[in-house]
Amino acid sequence: MRPFLKNREWYIPQGVRIAFTTRREGVSEFPYNSLNLGLHVGDSEEKVQINRALIHERFDLPDFPAWLEQTHSTRVIEADNQTVHHADGSYSERSKQVCVVMTADCLPVLLCDRNGSEIAAVHAGWKGLCDGIIEVALDKFKSNKAHLIAYLGPAIGADVFEVGEEVRDMFISKQPESSVFFVKKDLSAQQSASGYEGENVISSNQKYLADLQGLARFRLNLAGVTEVYQADICTFKNPDDYFSYRRDKVTGRMASLIWLL
Repeated sequence: MRPFLKNREWYIPQGVRIAFTTRREGVSEFPYNSLNLGLHVGDSEEKVQINRALIHERFDLPDFPAWLEQTHSTRVIEADNQTVHHADGSYSERSKQVCVVMTADCLPVLLCDRNGSEIAAVHAGWKGLCDGIIEVALDKFKSNKAHLIAYLGPAIGADVFEVGEEVRDMFISKQPESSVFFVKKDLSAQQSASGYEGENVISSNQKYLADLQGLARFRLNLAGVTEVYQADICTFKNPDDYFSYRRDKVTGRMASLIWLL
């Protein structure tokens, strides 16, 4: 399966496991080839369920993941593998509970405490990130925020993620310091901006390149989380290994998982 598990330099507390899947070694056919884990993208439900069974086996997961119906919200729920919730994050302090989010350019954020007793998985597209989903997830933790660890998974890179001026303004209206994570594009070289994993935004003429991982790290630091690890992998520029909604529109979804032993 060749999953991206973690960089050797990442510290992961005893009793915590994390994993990020790639698009390889599943059973889905074009344009979802091959390890698509999303039921909502038009792929065969049978093939998606086979792919989900494959990661359950190959990662030796202790239980079925708590899959979500993601809506670019700021809702973070108690992880529950018996019911599918409309939410964009889940939290748990139960052993063997697997928290999971799906992405195809959006940023997956996995969280845990240094004692290995609490975990969360967050789907952070630009809208959820701007509206505060990371802060909502952090508030679920009983541990002091200074004792939490964040892992930022593969996402669209800062040199290709184009957004409109209104997106930049939304972030700056909340934290003016966010401006450093947006680089203005040359108007003469611009193309019209498109939606991002289902998000519809009315675009102005001015376009910017946005650093999604940088914005997430900034918001984590503001909240008191200073130990942040980052996968320097751009989903958009790696078509052989990663799905990208911005690149392909019709495509599959990867999974980012975290669980307690």
